[in-house]
Amino acid sequence: MRWQLTQTDRTIRELEAEEKEEKRRRDVARAEMMWKIQPARAVEGEPMLHRGGCGLYTGAGLLGAEEVVTALREFPGMTMCEICNPWGSLAGLGIEKPPPRRLPGGGAVQGKGS
Repeated sequence: MRWQLTQTDRTIRELEAEEKEEKRRRDVARAEMMWKIQPARAVEGEPMLHRGGCGLYTGAGLLGAEEVVTALREFPGMTMCEICNPWGSLAGLGIEKPPPRRLPGGGAVQGKGS
């Protein structure tokens, strides 16, 4: 009887762990299909767009495609994260690739694909 109880407890723990992992995977997949906006870090700065799963900006609030398009209209100078490259996931929405980000000295930042 004790062996059967131990086996049942182990099976329950395994199933709970599998369920937790599956939920984590679904959450990661959902985040990767969405975006988030990092507020400007300076008064004269521009906000920065990230993919939902980007670890560079961990702020909450995932946005769908319509919200991102609206934000890009509201902030035409919005910069794109050069780590997660959110532009690649927006190309299918008809959004043109933004120009390279300008540094204070006038040079351009060399990012992915530049």
